[in-house]
Amino acid sequence: MNVSFLLGILLLIQQLNIPDRLVITSEGRPIAFINRSDFLMPVPDIPIIELGKYNKFLDQLDQNVSKEPKNAVLDKNGNIIPEELGYKLYRREFTKQFYTKFFISGSDKIEVPRLLVYPRVDSELLGNIQSKRIGRYITSFNLSNKERTNNIKLATIAINNTVLFPGETFSFNKVVGKRTAGKGYLRAPVIIRGSFSEDIGGGICQVSSTLFNAVDNAGLHIIQRFSHSRKVNYIPPGRDATVSWYGPDFVFKNKYNQPILIQAKTLGNKLIIKIYSSDVIEYRPKNIPSPPY
Repeated sequence: MNVSFLLGILLLIQQLNIPDRLVITSEGRPIAFINRSDFLMPVPDIPIIELGKYNKFLDQLDQNVSKEPKNAVLDKNGNIIPEELGYKLYRREFTKQFYTKFFISGSDKIEVPRLLVYPRVDSELLGNIQSKRIGRYITSFNLSNKERTNNIKLATIAINNTVLFPGETFSFNKVVGKRTAGKGYLRAPVIIRGSFSEDIGGGICQVSSTLFNAVDNAGLHIIQRFSHSRKVNYIPPGRDATVSWYGPDFVFKNKYNQPILIQAKTLGNKLIIKIYSSDVIEYRPKNIPSPPY
């Protein structure tokens, strides 16, 4: 774009008396007010946009108007709760309108253009992959230890309804996230260097261990698993999977050609984890030791 053209735009702005202020609206409601001068580089008589400021403004606007999509999930009765579409700022269309309305048309408003964002898991896919159970494991825990029970339930909710597509990798730490008091986790017994202690999130290793056995039963590929430094009573020897936010993780990969679905819940003092997929999956289950009586 040459200088003569830019000067022509500036002259046109002056002739049309284009307003300096622009109102950004979402669904007809004002959400931001900006001035042309906020984005112009300090070059006399030449209207050049400072891209750094403009892109920062777009990032902020995107955060304000975007909505994350929601996957379809199964409720506690096995009924499908449908997905919800999301949306984000349509940057290219907004930029087109920004230049047009700020420098040519004289309009003082832009209605935020959006792009639809689709969830990864819709009702149709979820209906297909809840058809065939390919793995399962059940362990027991002590309900009288309320802090540990609380932590088990929170971690179980976190992994429930996870869908893993072919070739994708599951990380327990990534899915469950950091165990903090802010998320509701409580101090409960943990094993540290072979000794019992207490820490936030104690008990969640029973969830990762139960998941490991369900996943192994389904014949999925185990990438990373570590055992505790001493025996635990809820799982057969050598069949546990210890996890820690700053330490060990439990990681596995879906090696099959169909997505898999993790269903996890607590029922009384039982922790039940099942792995599902579609009717057409070709899988090789493994026989694994039963949990302690």
